[in-house]
Amino acid sequence: MPPPEEPTVASLPASNPAPAGRWLQSLLSPGGRAPVVRWVAAGGVFTVVNTALLYLFIGRLGMPVAAGTFLGAEVCTLLRFLVNDHWVFGHRRPSWRRLWQYHVANGAAFVIWWAATNVLTLLGVQYLLAGVAAVVFSVGFSMGSNFLWIWRKKHHHPAP
Repeated sequence: MPPPEEPTVASLPASNPAPAGRWLQSLLSPGGRAPVVRWVAAGGVFTVVNTALLYLFIGRLGMPVAAGTFLGAEVCTLLRFLVNDHWVFGHRRPSWRRLWQYHVANGAAFVIWWAATNVLTLLGVQYLLAGVAAVVFSVGFSMGSNFLWIWRKKHHHPAP
């Protein structure tokens, strides 16, 4: 006899208080961790990619820190959207709507990251270390916007 199935977000009662509570429950269920683990892995890879781009744009090409951080972030935004959309959330094809939403959400997270990177640089932190350290300031916002808005699971409730 197979073991009973663990509850999933879809099987939770409709009275569950908030999307964040449902998301936390899905994260803690055995089948719910894979997207979060892939999302974190993609974030780690793109932290390395962005650091390499910062080195290229600022360290090798001599761009100002403000311009190099902006260009590196935009390149990573486009590439990471494609990875998140397909690998993390399982969509076969990207959509303009999700790309637009991702850009809006990333815009807010980017402002947090960009400001922190530049402030840390002005405070004397080396620009590569500042870029990596600034990621800490924007991850929570990014995770929430990605899982709770752009790629949230849509639940269909039958009409009463």
